[in-house]
Amino acid sequence: MGGKQFILSEDFDRPVKQGAIERQSYSHGFKCVAGLDEVGRGPLAGPVVAAAVVLPQGFTHSAIRDSKMLTAEQRESVLPTIRESALCWGVGVVEVEEIDRINILQASLLAMVKAFRALRPAPDCLLIDGNQKIPAELFQMNAVFKQLPFQRTIIKGDQLCVSIAAASIVAKVARDTMMVELDKSYPEYGFAHHKGYSCVAHMEALRRFGPSPIHRRSFRPVRAMCSLELETDLDLPFVIP
Repeated sequence: MGGKQFILSEDFDRPVKQGAIERQSYSHGFKCVAGLDEVGRGPLAGPVVAAAVVLPQGFTHSAIRDSKMLTAEQRESVLPTIRESALCWGVGVVEVEEIDRINILQASLLAMVKAFRALRPAPDCLLIDGNQKIPAELFQMNAVFKQLPFQRTIIKGDQLCVSIAAASIVAKVARDTMMVELDKSYPEYGFAHHKGYSCVAHMEALRRFGPSPIHRRSFRPVRAMCSLELETDLDLPFVIP
């Protein structure tokens, strides 16, 4: 950004026309604006996945909306359009072990950083869904990423910002695909159907089989099952072989 300090207020009136937030960001002098979103903070199992997408200036598409407002078929249908139209896009994944080690919020932010670092060229402005900015220490600047990007958080950004909506679709499809693959290794849990989220069938499987290696043991329902397993093991009679 040539040493010039750009300031973009976070409390101005939100544009409602698709692509307006990106145009507003470019009008402030930014050269490359990326939308970031993550999926998978709530599930009891599986990774958290983030995506970052840079769309051409002025780009709009009526089918690109918040991934939660689309069916799986609609997300799959519009995904090729996003990938082909984007100037660049990237996906970041943080696995269960790291989620349990650093907590889900930090893991979500780390996944965003991984998605950001996959982009070329490096964006100088990040539009982030939600209200959490990425801590500077997570970026780990290097020869490619020499300067911290400007960050603007946007509550309900996946409904207001086309590049964030695009990122939400990329991340959702990527994570769903991973969970379908993981279902092949752990078919008793039904991951292909509920994608690791809490539901009656998932909780029943947890009660029957206990946590799998991809369950998040730092999450209370899973932790409770781990405690129950331990108590059950302690109640078993001691048998000398």
